[in-house]
Amino acid sequence: MSINCFRTAKVPLQSFVAVRTNSRPRNSSNRLVSVFGSKSSLSFVTLRVVSSMAYEKELDAAKKAASLAARLCQKVQKALLQSDVQSKSDKSPVTVADYGSQAVVSLVLEKELSSEPFSLVAEEDSGDLRKDGSQDTLERITKLVNDTLATEESFGGSTLSTDDLLRAIDCGTSEGGPNGRHWVLDPIDGTKGFLRGDQYAVALGLLEDGKVVLGVLACPNLPLASIAGNKNNKSSSDEIGCLFFATIGSGTYMQLLDSKSSPVKVQVSSVENPEEASFFESFEGAHSLHDLSSSIANKLGVKAPPVRIDSQAKYGALSRGDGAIYLRFPHKGYREKIWDHVAGAIVVTEAGGFVTDAAGKPLDFSKGKYLDLDTGIIVANEKLMPLLLKAVRDSIAEQEKASAL
Repeated sequence: MSINCFRTAKVPLQSFVAVRTNSRPRNSSNRLVSVFGSKSSLSFVTLRVVSSMAYEKELDAAKKAASLAARLCQKVQKALLQSDVQSKSDKSPVTVADYGSQAVVSLVLEKELSSEPFSLVAEEDSGDLRKDGSQDTLERITKLVNDTLATEESFGGSTLSTDDLLRAIDCGTSEGGPNGRHWVLDPIDGTKGFLRGDQYAVALGLLEDGKVVLGVLACPNLPLASIAGNKNNKSSSDEIGCLFFATIGSGTYMQLLDSKSSPVKVQVSSVENPEEASFFESFEGAHSLHDLSSSIANKLGVKAPPVRIDSQAKYGALSRGDGAIYLRFPHKGYREKIWDHVAGAIVVTEAGGFVTDAAGKPLDFSKGKYLDLDTGIIVANEKLMPLLLKAVRDSIAEQEKASAL
């Protein structure tokens, strides 16, 4: 099978007409991008999308790629073997499903969009798989990918070799940047959740000239029904597995993963009183400062305990109103990677939410693989965001004052 990575060409961002206004536009076809000032005042830039169908082909390809990758991950999770877990240099676990998922997404996007420029920014590379002693793992991944792709007629019985598999994984080594079109992938976001049998997501987004224009989240363990108020992040529904997707200017939709069910449009929570809000944060304490989140929640008067979930499944749950706030404050020195937020950010913003750093600035995905952030990431609806920003600033100031003593 021929694998041709990094077909490059300048593809201009879909045409927009930008109009600055001080009030929320009444036309529901308009898209809001929030800009939060230093005093939590709100202004808006309205982007009118010239063609809402501009990314239809890309969205179909992304949904297929993420769904097939999720199918591979589900198979591995059901029969998780100790040998499936390796150790990366940053000490976080990585599984055969991580590599297999990345290969599947790379191959599907290449095939479905063969006439398009192709650049993929992804989490994994094949370095560890090329080392001595990794042949058995490499062959297992290759078989998993072949078995997964065999379920799709479009692949016509093609069989990948181990060299094909390595090349497909390494298609994800693009650096991204402010120009052209770049797909962004986290093949398994929430690896530790995956290993525990909890929440994880295949997160795939598309950048065009540094702006997020499309996002897909495949969340195999997230119930279709709301998890609001459920400590185990589960529901009584028998329907498990959600696919969230969004394109700029067209809203966010959810459907049952691996199903022909009709998508439903979703909206973020409309809660205005922070006392009635619930908030999400990372399950792992190593991923976010839980004590800072607790201080912010106390200042807001939030009464519900935090809902702790692995992965960008949080963004999906927020987009349909399961919670109202998401707080993420990594430990000092940690640099956020774009693949941890690209897909989730557009899924929430197209559902009516706002995603900013701790200073209220929109996330900038045009700088390559890393985000340049002020302290952390916060998510809320339009009504709660000014209150949240104030609580964040006050809590950070108190923490800095205490550490200086």
